[in-house]
Amino acid sequence: MTNRAIISTPNAPEAIGPYSQAVKVGNTVWLSGQIPLVPGTMELVAGDIQDQARQVFSNLAAVAEAAGGSLSSAVKINISLTDMADFAAVNEVMAEFLQPPFPARACVQVAGLPKGVAIEVEAILAV
Repeated sequence: MTNRAIISTPNAPEAIGPYSQAVKVGNTVWLSGQIPLVPGTMELVAGDIQDQARQVFSNLAAVAEAAGGSLSSAVKINISLTDMADFAAVNEVMAEFLQPPFPARACVQVAGLPKGVAIEVEAILAV
């Protein structure tokens, strides 16, 4: 018997590939990377990097809630940016969604992301 559960919610974008929105095993939840897609329409959010980051963190929050947690349950956040000049702006948005003590985090610059977006964020929760 396995305690592995697939987490899915219509309040976050559907997967655009062969993966789940999240997988929960025991009290650990691995949230797949989210890009700034609007749930329901699957359209990319318009606006600057802060608008895009808010959509990404909103998407993550919806999946976290579906898993029985919240972003305050995050123990690790991984951020991928196509331009490290966006680092400070993304930090501001992250601080809107998470409060101290903050989870562990990595932020890296990448050559490209799905659909040509500027940001993708994934998380690990302990719920």
